[in-house]
Amino acid sequence: MDREHSYRLATYADAAGAPRAGVVVDDQVIDAAAVLDRAAVPAPAGEVGTGAPSSVLALLQAWDEVHPRLQSIARAARRRSAEHDARYARDLSSVTLLAPVLFPGVVFCAGANYRDHVAEMSKALNLPEEPDPHEIGLNPWHFIKASAACVRGPGARIALPAYSRCVDWEAEIAVVIGRECRGVAVSEALDYVAGVTVVNDLSARDHLRRKGVAADSPFYFDWVSQKCFDGALPMGPWICPLDEIEDLGDLQIRLWVNGELMQDSSSSNLIFSVAEQIAHLSTRLTLRPGDVIATGTPAGCGAARNRYLKPGDRVRVWIEAVGEITNDFV
Repeated sequence: MDREHSYRLATYADAAGAPRAGVVVDDQVIDAAAVLDRAAVPAPAGEVGTGAPSSVLALLQAWDEVHPRLQSIARAARRRSAEHDARYARDLSSVTLLAPVLFPGVVFCAGANYRDHVAEMSKALNLPEEPDPHEIGLNPWHFIKASAACVRGPGARIALPAYSRCVDWEAEIAVVIGRECRGVAVSEALDYVAGVTVVNDLSARDHLRRKGVAADSPFYFDWVSQKCFDGALPMGPWICPLDEIEDLGDLQIRLWVNGELMQDSSSSNLIFSVAEQIAHLSTRLTLRPGDVIATGTPAGCGAARNRYLKPGDRVRVWIEAVGEITNDFV
């Protein structure tokens, strides 16, 4: 893609602390609503009479119309052309970025979806090597995280849940849906993606299983306690449009805890591709703009080495071509 049209879509806090959609162009954040006119960007029902949509979710709901206009805004900003109004731009270093989507309609998270992570956990638990799910006819496997309770932005301080002593990190590539889709083919699935962001799928490992319930009981697992505590999904720093990603199936993924590299892998280790995940989920329910799919985590989680997060820890997650988020834990 032409570098001149490159941008990132973010949510930032304005002077009053209210969330606003921002177009990140190099070292500037341009207020999206201020530079998009209603004629080109239809406002959703909830924003009628308020001018151009001011939230990222609203922009995603009109993604096919919005994306080319945001590219033009980026081009104008770089050229300092007549279309660029500097009054609506702020230095990136001076703004507080929030989670890019406040808040996703649904957050889907893929489980056991990296070859190196599955191998690592099988070894740690003294289990036999897992077969490739494709070979035995299995589909991608997802769980759902609460949106408003779990999603936090870059730089947010996250309180570890009082009920857990084994909170683990999981660096993940997440895709953001930009077009409604239902029953789509794998070959078409990526056409419904607006862009890519970074998430840390935090897990309370000591609360997956319910105490006092038999292991063979259908009520044995507690997905809410393990996956859905407050702040369990740091996300950000922005959305990178999919057409700026050269190869979604070969992105480097790294995570550090207090500067120590813990996860260092690539999306080339995915078991089910991003397209396979979208296609499968779309056979179960309609995916809508603003939905987020966290596509799985690679090897290097704390569970495999019996090391977990503690107050005072700092975690940094980086995804090649997308960006990075850092969060402190208290």
